[in-house]
Amino acid sequence: MTAQYSDSRLTNLIAEGTGEILKGIRGVGLLRGRELGETGDDLAQAWIERVLAQHRPDDGVLSEEASDDPARLSKDRVWIVDPLDGTKEFATGRQDWAVHVALVEKGVPTHAAVGLPDLGVVFKSSDVRHVSGPFAGKVAMSRNRPPAVAGFIADAIGFETAQIGSAGAKAMHVLLGDYDAYIHAGGQYEWDQAAPVGVALAAGLHASRLDGSPLHYNNEDTYIPDMLICRPELADDILAAAARYHDEHGTFEGVAK
Repeated sequence: MTAQYSDSRLTNLIAEGTGEILKGIRGVGLLRGRELGETGDDLAQAWIERVLAQHRPDDGVLSEEASDDPARLSKDRVWIVDPLDGTKEFATGRQDWAVHVALVEKGVPTHAAVGLPDLGVVFKSSDVRHVSGPFAGKVAMSRNRPPAVAGFIADAIGFETAQIGSAGAKAMHVLLGDYDAYIHAGGQYEWDQAAPVGVALAAGLHASRLDGSPLHYNNEDTYIPDMLICRPELADDILAAAARYHDEHGTFEGVAK
């Protein structure tokens, strides 16, 4: 472990550096579409691997873009990363893609950063607050597989729904006050959630499963069926509406029609 970088500083620098790499790859315009997305994934992952190997060689790592090493399960400290969350958005020139970096200790994100490189910002658990004040009256959900439960909850609390790209982008727009909640059902993996949840919790937002249970990371099975990030004032109402949906349908699964 290198002494010159604290865990917090290293987390933030990895998110910043990854964003710069990805913007550089896309900015010169030599690759497009699928080739651009795959190259972004590969090069960002390679850089993060080298950084962690040099600066935190004893820690575990879980990444979307690398084979899972079961050794992480015996470690108290694990870096959970998604070098490029929203590959499709990145490859098609959209802005709603993100970089996820989180240090999880004993299942809980202790340091996290979510970069939105096209917006020129990295949201850091070390220095972040959510926007308060009037509600936007909007619930963010997946554009590719909009969950029916999100529409049900939005109707129940009198809000509208909006569909945008990556998990990180949706979560950070809740933090910014553009949306009041981000509701997901239909499955994600730990790398989709750990960094956004770490930043959201540090900012004072609510984050949990849709049944209200806490989120826990570095599990053997990295699949997580559902998630809620929202303004804390709305958590009780949203969870109550989610419970009603589950009572009626027996599940949180299902895509909106």
